[in-house]
Amino acid sequence: MRWIHRDSLITCGHDGRVANRPSQHWVTVRGVPVLVRPDPEERDITACPNYGPTIKPCLHTKTVTKGYSTWLRVDRQPVVLSHLDGLTDGTPPGTVHHQVRDPRQAFLGADA
Repeated sequence: MRWIHRDSLITCGHDGRVANRPSQHWVTVRGVPVLVRPDPEERDITACPNYGPTIKPCLHTKTVTKGYSTWLRVDRQPVVLSHLDGLTDGTPPGTVHHQVRDPRQAFLGADA
């Protein structure tokens, strides 16, 4: 697993892009701030192609179900790792996930 940072690619299940916004800036991977809890939650999703008359595109990430380190922390908050998985607000409700497509760094890894 890799540490996830501001420039990592996180997408909804339909390939919409999650806007990463780090809450801390003092721990970085090659100068890019790493994400910690709750950075991947309640973030905007852009360009979700899942839309139509009765279909709601993914617009925001929701609760993370896995992907926070159980050991690594920054200012008492767990670091986000590349096995990140959580839900979005898209349709069908409770079934569309957001996940890491590309950590965009191969420098720093962790077991959990």
